[in-house]
Amino acid sequence: MSTVAVRSAQLPPSVPITVRRFRTPKKNIPQTKIERDQILATIRKQLEISPLVPPIPADELRQHAEQFVTDYGYDAIYTDYIGVLMSNEIWRETLATIPFEKRLLLMPKCLRVESKCPAPFDEFGLLCKQCGLCTIQDFQNEAERLGYAVLVAEGSALVMSLIQTGKIEAIVGISCLPVLERTFPYVEAAAIPAVAVPLLQDDCIDTTVDIDWVWDYIHLTSDDKTRRLNLNKLQDDVKSWFSREALDGLLGAPHDKTEEISRDWLARAGNRWRPFLTVAAYQALREDPEGPISDAVKKAAIAVECFHKASLVHDDIEDNDEQRYGEATLHEEHGMPVALNVGDLLIGEGYRLLADSDVRPDRKVTMMKIAAEGQRELCRGQGAELLWTNHPVALTSVQVLEIFRRKTAPAFEVALQIGAALSGHHDEVEEALHAYSEALGIAYQIRDDLDDLGDDSAANNSTNIRPSVVLSLLLERGQGEIKDTMEKLWNGELETPPSHATIREWALSSGAHEKAMMLLESYKEQAIRSLQPVENANLKGLLRRVIGKIFNDLEIKGWCREFEVKNGGGATTPVSPS
Repeated sequence: MSTVAVRSAQLPPSVPITVRRFRTPKKNIPQTKIERDQILATIRKQLEISPLVPPIPADELRQHAEQFVTDYGYDAIYTDYIGVLMSNEIWRETLATIPFEKRLLLMPKCLRVESKCPAPFDEFGLLCKQCGLCTIQDFQNEAERLGYAVLVAEGSALVMSLIQTGKIEAIVGISCLPVLERTFPYVEAAAIPAVAVPLLQDDCIDTTVDIDWVWDYIHLTSDDKTRRLNLNKLQDDVKSWFSREALDGLLGAPHDKTEEISRDWLARAGNRWRPFLTVAAYQALREDPEGPISDAVKKAAIAVECFHKASLVHDDIEDNDEQRYGEATLHEEHGMPVALNVGDLLIGEGYRLLADSDVRPDRKVTMMKIAAEGQRELCRGQGAELLWTNHPVALTSVQVLEIFRRKTAPAFEVALQIGAALSGHHDEVEEALHAYSEALGIAYQIRDDLDDLGDDSAANNSTNIRPSVVLSLLLERGQGEIKDTMEKLWNGELETPPSHATIREWALSSGAHEKAMMLLESYKEQAIRSLQPVENANLKGLLRRVIGKIFNDLEIKGWCREFEVKNGGGATTPVSPS
């Protein structure tokens, strides 16, 4: 049911209900996305242990929220916020069973950019003009594509009237906590499944929301058998395969000193995102997404990490880096010839693991081809950067992003395509995984560029010139001293390049950082949209959540689009880029 259908529906008179109010402390929402996601993960874990059955009265829900705050040591100012998240999780499985065309997406008008929004209003709320200035357009278009009714308005009576028409059986809402508190009795009285994503501000103007959470709830469906899959546990399981003991158990003991060094390097640190993606794709496409993972799948995932760790060895040599994971790089520790040889050995080890996989021959051939094509594309991307290093010229942000596409995206694609090949469904999803990987890889590299200039980087170190979206945006957007300095830096004319701290300050003041954050969010969004043609609900749902998992787990290093927020005490707190 579209927005137009909602506006043409015959609405009965609203039913008066006594509204109970909670007291809402000021600044009662965690400011970082990492903390918000941690709270949500803890709530889900708690409800697995002690399930609650909806609907739950407001007073009882508050008691559960207060007990949760006490048990897990959270600040009491988050009690109402935690109560909203608990209510969401209680209704989550029920919402998944409601058809999209029976759901309402309710958004507040304050999500718009008020000073620039061209949209008029009617008695039902905002009439979006699709100007692209805010997230309303994206949420509305995607929800209506799925079949939702959509309203951009506040008003409990209006929502209650829609419920009474019988055309709405579930609500996905976005709102500030005070409005959520006022509307809770209406939803409680109707006993209708409802989830709500709290706004990150209560300012009633130019507000923002956790985009990943909204997308997750909008797309929630019972067809997705992976929706209960614990991605944190899956990543922990994958990480456990890379201890020296686990590697030796799966791959056999090293035969000599060279293999010993390669095995130690393979076991050293890292988030293991690529093997995680291999397993995630395989789990989503297999018949039993929560079934046990065989040694054949583990070895394929380890092969993917072999390719990645080999590329790091070679990258560190090519970039003359002295440290990796806070320790000496392999060539610093063992010398360049040994490091080069170990990198080559790891590539061979990756192919050996794929070739020896206990899978059907046709799937084995597909995996080998995927790995070879990915290796060639990665080398071409790295080669473009190396050749540029020999004769550096200023690069536009578009040119930098193209290098990212060729250099970073192939490793993500190899991981996902190998997982799909293991499942036997590679041909069905190959094109979608290619588009998804490109967007994911570019977003990942943009985030690396931003983190390279974070507060915990070596602030006194000078900035080495390399293809960087932040540096290219500084050249494009900087004025005066900033532009002059960046032109000299790109052209190799500076004896002493500016420090990380200076670049960070310039990026914030010039708008280059804000633009980089917008690019990051746009490529994350592009990755999500690339999944639209995927018919497999398991793969679509899981990969959508993987985006949140990868970027939420990356540490926010002290500077972002909204890098300072005044709290009650006048201090500043870094906040999430979303």
